[in-house]
Amino acid sequence: MSVSNLVMTNVPRAEAAQAAKNVTISFGERFQASAQFDGVFKQGMALVERTAAYLEGPGRAEAKRLPAAVNVLYASESMRLTTRLLDMASWLLVRRALKEGDISEAEAQRKRKGVTLQNPSRSSHVNGFGELPDALRSLVEESYALQDRIVQLDRAMSVKADNVAEAAFANPVGSQLDRIRVAFGA
Repeated sequence: MSVSNLVMTNVPRAEAAQAAKNVTISFGERFQASAQFDGVFKQGMALVERTAAYLEGPGRAEAKRLPAAVNVLYASESMRLTTRLLDMASWLLVRRALKEGDISEAEAQRKRKGVTLQNPSRSSHVNGFGELPDALRSLVEESYALQDRIVQLDRAMSVKADNVAEAAFANPVGSQLDRIRVAFGA
């Protein structure tokens, strides 16, 4: 029974107020519907466009002037950057399509499984990273900052309000005992 239904029935106000306190709100669902999500979406797509413009224009010219060893590193880092940005853009596009009702939650989950948001290491730890052109290093660092934000949002948005409430009151020992019972057919 929803809180509004409790208030409309003859349930005393104290009970309705207690029910309202127990309602868990999903940050992810609220964020996805907000203007802040639109801001993250625009930021991500703008970074994709700036990176493409750099790599196809000034970056190409800068790469030709680099020593051979640094040029190989440039190629490697630009590929990693492009892959990272494509994954983030895919995530943003799936979330926007879900927000706008163009796809179902099930379809969004299916599409989300094909998106990898985490890389094992930061490029700044790569030997020779400091020798790369400033513009490329800046784009790489900006992409990692955006990726960190999107990973946090993805985690928050993947948890539904019902799951948050269940997790908050879950009994870890009870769940382990349930698993043992299932495993042994009891």
